[in-house]
Amino acid sequence: MTAAATHTLSPSGPAQPGRKAAAGSAPATGRKQSFGHRLRRDGALLLMVLPGVALLIVFAYVPMLGNVIAWLDYSPYVGIIDSVWIGWDNFARVFQNATFWHAVTNTLAITAFQLVFYFPIPIVLALLLNSVSTPWVRSTIQSIVYLPHFFSWVLVVTIFQQIFGGAGLLHRVLANAGFDGFDLMTNPDTFLVLITSQAVWKDAGWGIIIFLAALGTVNPEQYEAAAMDGAGKWGRIWHVTLPAIRPTIILLLILRLGDALTVGFEQLILQRDAVGAGAAEVLDTYVYYQGVINGDWAFAAAAGLVKGVVSLLLVLGANQLAHLFGEDGVYRKS
Repeated sequence: MTAAATHTLSPSGPAQPGRKAAAGSAPATGRKQSFGHRLRRDGALLLMVLPGVALLIVFAYVPMLGNVIAWLDYSPYVGIIDSVWIGWDNFARVFQNATFWHAVTNTLAITAFQLVFYFPIPIVLALLLNSVSTPWVRSTIQSIVYLPHFFSWVLVVTIFQQIFGGAGLLHRVLANAGFDGFDLMTNPDTFLVLITSQAVWKDAGWGIIIFLAALGTVNPEQYEAAAMDGAGKWGRIWHVTLPAIRPTIILLLILRLGDALTVGFEQLILQRDAVGAGAAEVLDTYVYYQGVINGDWAFAAAAGLVKGVVSLLLVLGANQLAHLFGEDGVYRKS
């Protein structure tokens, strides 16, 4: 009995100090580490990030200092230092300019149209690709829909010109059938549909990558549980798939709203002369023509700042709306 008792008690004896040591070591791990210790610990990661941070500072933050010309009567031949300070006069000129408001109207119309007819397409494509079970078929489709993303806008506009232009393939086919006068590339009334079609063909395939990554995190057991509960194919998509990618959809929607006033500068400026400024003039092309072409740099800087402030407010407002619906959005205050 004594030996058995000793053998039974012997593991518990040494275990008590071990538990005390573990309990005593907890505060040590939770203690705030010094800056030097964290610098040594994360030094390699900081060195990896440093080139990217340097590029961001040099090419993004330092040029922001040049926005001061929006408050100056600026001329590049005089320089910033010698230019006359005129306060908010340039901003008053911007808001009183009818061409500026026309560019704003065109920009918002293009953004709203593409939010309805372009933004959902990558989601639909991702859902369709996710349902393809044969690996080689899936990879082939992905390669085909990704490819146009790597084309330049010059090439994309050229391809559309060769198909839908006045001397394009479709015009010739219709002319042989007795129809004449078809030219989609120079019609201001269909320009909105044209540029949206170009954006869909070029970038919708690339946009599905993020949604496919989000779909890859869905636990297959959720689909099995939904099927056991009687949910059909569309029911599983509605109750399992879409809720899983909802945070990603909201995040991308917020970022898209932040770019609401930025709609394809290169795409539009390539086609502006063909359809006219009335249909193709947006804020980016307006700032370019006012600042670079006409030389009114201060006026263009003021218009660009107005665009930037409105874009920031759109992001903050959309992010706050996402918080009201229980989503993190771009950021969430701790």
